[in-house]
Amino acid sequence: QVQLVESGGGLVQAGGSLRLSCAVSGRTIGNYAMGWFRQAPGNEREFVAAISSSGGSTYYADSVKGRFTISRDNAKNTEYLQMNILKPEDTAVYYCAATPAFGFALTRDAYNYWGQGTQVTVTS
Repeated sequence: QVQLVESGGGLVQAGGSLRLSCAVSGRTIGNYAMGWFRQAPGNEREFVAAISSSGGSTYYADSVKGRFTISRDNAKNTEYLQMNILKPEDTAVYYCAATPAFGFALTRDAYNYWGQGTQVTVTS
């Protein structure tokens, strides 16, 4: 059973930073593509960032490009999302996701496993 647990969310002022972590248990993630999604109230869950199984390739939504950085430490079975220059519109529940693939996946349907989410609130 693959389990993903996010941490690191919280309340921050606009312009601030947060680092989200996603700890994976039940499988080693070396053969898993991983990603981050977010869902604001009243909105659908949207893609934020993705990283290939090796960590060599990354992809970002235009709304976060240049501000967020996705990374992974396969030895620690953990994925990260460094979020800088946060804006109020980044407020959402952030979810990490994983799927067995060597490339990266950009759509919700491509992911098999999800965390429970962590709240990020950015005040103006």
